[in-house]
Amino acid sequence: MTSREAKPLSISRQSLQRMPVYLELLKKIKADGGAYVSAAFLAGELGLHPVQVRKDLASVSKVDGNPRIGFALDGLIDDMEDFLGCKNAHEAVVAGVGNLGRALLSYGGFGSYGLSIIAGFDTSPDVVGTTVAGKEIFHASRISELCSRLGVHIGIITAPAAAAQSACDALTAGGVRAIWNFAPVRLTLPPGVIVTNENLAASFAALSGRLSQLSRGE
Repeated sequence: MTSREAKPLSISRQSLQRMPVYLELLKKIKADGGAYVSAAFLAGELGLHPVQVRKDLASVSKVDGNPRIGFALDGLIDDMEDFLGCKNAHEAVVAGVGNLGRALLSYGGFGSYGLSIIAGFDTSPDVVGTTVAGKEIFHASRISELCSRLGVHIGIITAPAAAAQSACDALTAGGVRAIWNFAPVRLTLPPGVIVTNENLAASFAALSGRLSQLSRGE
């Protein structure tokens, strides 16, 4: 097995979104006793083109595939985990503890990708002071203070649209450098802060559109 000296410096958003899907499948193949995997097999399992799979893997991994036996699973998994930061502990907080916020606080699967949600924030007296999945819920007025004190760099916003910008301002004032935004609003961010926006309505619209195409036989 040979390797390249360096990996590309950038990757498309679409490829980046596929990486956790690849990683989950690679780990399943390894758990089933596999040691190698081909791009064609991955493509068939995920409904992708083998050329796209090879490009995606090459963008994050130094492992070169063998034409006869494919890619070594251990190397692919290690490189993908390094790229996704799975081996680094990233602590995050949730701003807005409604149904979605509670679901994220309760979800245990983030740990596989190096993310640990340690606390939540809200303004409702019925929520502040309670715990969700063992994580304490603090008043939103303490976002900046606690993020700064705990060195939190990731903030997850599940607050209503009207409260999202103020939550964002408090998070970034506390040193948060990355925002995962579920609120249906575009945030104004200071320089050096990155954001990923999750538009649930748009995702459903895309799914509905694909279903309509399927129903028409397209």
